[in-house]
Amino acid sequence: MALKLYVDRLSQPSRAVLTFCKVNGIDFEEVKIQLAKGQNYSPEYAEVNPMKEVPALVHGDFKLFESHAMLIYLASAFSGVADHWYPADLQKRAQIHSVLDWHHSNLRRGSATYIFNSLIALALGRPLNLEKAAEGEKILIASLAKIESFWLRDDGPFLLGNSQPSIADLSLACEVMQLELVETKDRDRILSHHKRILKWVEDTKSAAAPHFEELHSLMSPAKEKLLSLKSLATKEAESHGKLA
Repeated sequence: MALKLYVDRLSQPSRAVLTFCKVNGIDFEEVKIQLAKGQNYSPEYAEVNPMKEVPALVHGDFKLFESHAMLIYLASAFSGVADHWYPADLQKRAQIHSVLDWHHSNLRRGSATYIFNSLIALALGRPLNLEKAAEGEKILIASLAKIESFWLRDDGPFLLGNSQPSIADLSLACEVMQLELVETKDRDRILSHHKRILKWVEDTKSAAAPHFEELHSLMSPAKEKLLSLKSLATKEAESHGKLA
């Protein structure tokens, strides 16, 4: 059965799914859904994912959305996937599920809220909301502290103390990498003192080489465009303020 992945590479969950497939040699057709152009709201895409978000997949007659569910399905449906990505051992699987469940309510909630309201909203024609951005940053900072104090352990370089990465490592590392979009001073303010997290991201990048880095190569040009939009919006706001 042919596998289609509906993604936007600026979406951190999309990059996690794409990286997983590339690392494990899973053949797929990449269908690009550009969020900035509102392509996720088209009637055609709604047939694939009624929630109108990315990523999503179609495998034969089967349709699935939500990146964590997709990663679990892909690890289970395709042969040749190394056991460490999604172990056969039920207790190890349950631990991975606990990380993924925590991710959505904590790290992703903080990261997405902070970055969207401080930067990405402009690309979608929406105003920035610095109050919400500050709320998101607080959740993000608390989540990073929890990763370092709990999910990363001394008995291995990856989450849960594992010696090799799981689908949870891909999902959370791609989330942390989204901070590459913000101004360097803000990224460093949030991340620079989390040495264990920075090393873990590098270890995950190495374990998923060269695909992890390839799929994140768009971050630098995207950052330039977004910061340019932010600069323009700031100048316009200042101009209106002076005129008022």
